[in-house]
Formats: sequence, C-alpha cells, structure tokens
Amino acid sequence: QVQVVESGGGSVQSGGSLRLSCAASGFGWNLYCMGWFRQAPGKEREGVAAIAHDGYIRYAVSVKGRFTISRDNAKNTLSLQMNSLKPEDTAMYYCAADRIDWSLQPRYTYWGQGTQVTVSS
Repeated sequence: QVQVVESGGGSVQSGGSLRLSCAASGFGWNLYCMGWFRQAPGKEREGVAAIAHDGYIRYAVSVKGRFTISRDNAKNTLSLQMNSLKPEDTAMYYCAADRIDWSLQPRYTYWGQGTQVTVSS
C-alpha cells in the first residue's frame, strides 16, 4: 500500500525557518521523482521544488535561494528546508511522487495529505 506522509509544518514569523519532511513507502523509491507543492486558500496548487531520482533539482522562481530540497534514498524520505520565510509562503504543503514527471506541475501520481505552513508578518 502506497503511503506518503508529510510532517514539520507550523507557524513562524516572517524571516523564520521551517523544515518539512516526507516519509514514503509502497513504491519503487529509487525510480521515482519527488516534489513539494503548495496550495493557499482560493488559489491553484503550485510546484515549489522537485528532485529527480538521480538528484537533479529544480525550484520555483519564488523560492530560489531560500528553500532547499533533498532526498535520503536509504530512508525513503524527502525534506524541504525553508529559510527567510515570507507571508506569501503561507499554504498547505504537499509531498508527491511520480515515476516519470519531474515538472513543477501538479500531475504527480502519489500525494500526501499535506502539512500546514503559516507565516505571519
């Protein structure tokens, strides 16, 4: 059974940091691309960062220089280190996996339930 579970969300003041984690199981981790997406109330889900099975990374322009995505293939875990957080980063953050896709479009196969990130000014 496929499981994708995010953790690490919370509330932080502008300029602060959070580290999100994602634990996954039930599929061939080493063959899958992993991504972080977010969705704010009333807005479309958008890609934040993605990492391919071979380690290649892409970021949304809005988070470049502030967020860092990484994966631990020995533990089947994905992380997102978020620094210099801004109020506009406030959203539900989702972890996702796909065998082929490496884009920042929300068309991945497996999704977690999300973890809330709230940044106050």
